[in-house]
Amino acid sequence: MKKQAFNPYLPAWEYVPDGEPYVFNDRVYVYGSHDRFNGHVFCLNDYVCWSAPIDDLGNWRNEGVIYLKTDDPLNPDGHMCLYAPDVTVGPDGRYYLFYVLDKVPVVSVAVCDTPAGKYEFYGYVKYEDGTRLGERDGDEPQFDPGVLTEGPLTYLYTGFCAPGDRSRHGAMATVLGPDMLTIVEEPVFIAPSQPYSEGSGFEGHEFFEAPSIRKRGDLYYLVYSSIVMHELCYATSTSPTAGFEYGGVIVSNCDLHIDTYKPADMPMYYGGNNHGSIIEMNADWYIFYHRHTNGDAFNRQGCIEKISFQEDGSIPQVEITSCGANGSALEGKGEYPAHIACNLFTRDDQIYTGGFGAGAWLDSRFPKITQDGRDGDEEIGYIANMVDSATAGYKYFHCHGIRQVTLRVRGYCSGAFEVKTSWDGPVLGTIPVHFTNEWKAYTAPINIPDGTQALYFTYRGNGGASLASFALE
Repeated sequence: MKKQAFNPYLPAWEYVPDGEPYVFNDRVYVYGSHDRFNGHVFCLNDYVCWSAPIDDLGNWRNEGVIYLKTDDPLNPDGHMCLYAPDVTVGPDGRYYLFYVLDKVPVVSVAVCDTPAGKYEFYGYVKYEDGTRLGERDGDEPQFDPGVLTEGPLTYLYTGFCAPGDRSRHGAMATVLGPDMLTIVEEPVFIAPSQPYSEGSGFEGHEFFEAPSIRKRGDLYYLVYSSIVMHELCYATSTSPTAGFEYGGVIVSNCDLHIDTYKPADMPMYYGGNNHGSIIEMNADWYIFYHRHTNGDAFNRQGCIEKISFQEDGSIPQVEITSCGANGSALEGKGEYPAHIACNLFTRDDQIYTGGFGAGAWLDSRFPKITQDGRDGDEEIGYIANMVDSATAGYKYFHCHGIRQVTLRVRGYCSGAFEVKTSWDGPVLGTIPVHFTNEWKAYTAPINIPDGTQALYFTYRGNGGASLASFALE
């Protein structure tokens, strides 16, 4: 039976950001880096792959580990992390995995006969004289490879450009020959970094990292993370290596710029770096991106939203939602896990929307999505630190005849949850909650208006509550 799809699209215990989706034989395969729950830096785990039928995006299968950190000859002791990868099918029909390690400037390549089998180290991208790309005098360090193969040629897109860093000029495109390693056209810059953007049309949304390339019709779409970090932008060109023009923002993982349900400058989730790409499945297009959990930068989860194209090829920015790849609102009955919240904030906080570094940006004053177990424990996540005014929002549900709402809560709390259908809307009812050191169900008669609705739960009271789930009856 076809399952409803939620955000995040993978289980609550899995942390695969930087998603690069591809359709092979009517399944979508997602390749990304692999964060470790409670990890202290990005990408501590080995590469895994997940896949789903393109007509059942709620039914994901764990394909297992496809590549180990120690498989690269530069990393025999595993002290370096595997950063965001990409995959392409080479002229020989094999699958090639392009990636970088976190402390070297070169691009590594692994290969496999199947989309999600065990990849084997293949080599390093290099010039014809054997010098590795990123190590020749004048080369800029390679980072976040994105790849597209057309005929005998593979286009490789790389780059990392912090604001103000004049040593980095922007996103680079390099052309490789049929062996998937040897450079046949040297790197050119196709999207500017912040110091070199004047007059480019990219101002305010200059290239930061995460280049990903897709082709739709005659247009190449360069999807990338801008210097403001929380947004995935795009640029288009009729050439894979020149002429890219800024197009706009596709998605923001804190929903800035969107004014359809709140002020455009009001963030509705805790933002941070972003990375992903677009893909067509069953004649519909989607954007894959990631969100941040656990109160720091290093616990990222993949999300999906359906997108559309205008006649001129432009992509309007989409809202972040809980229903994601479902393609429409969720069924307005039954129990839902709290961790599918797409909005999460408190009344007075300055919601963090970019940057990263040592330690957490949140503490016990702010709500966060987390879990109890260790990394890899297959358990359902929940929202912790629901202090006074903390709000969890869910979009959207097809509601009909809902007359009762139940919340499962635990924690040192004494107060009530308000139930609303918009973040600033009237309170439809309240659900009192009290201190409990185990998950406890609290129920109240609350009428949810019929139709497509958002749901918001705002805690009012003392202490802090944790929210595991809500049920509509």
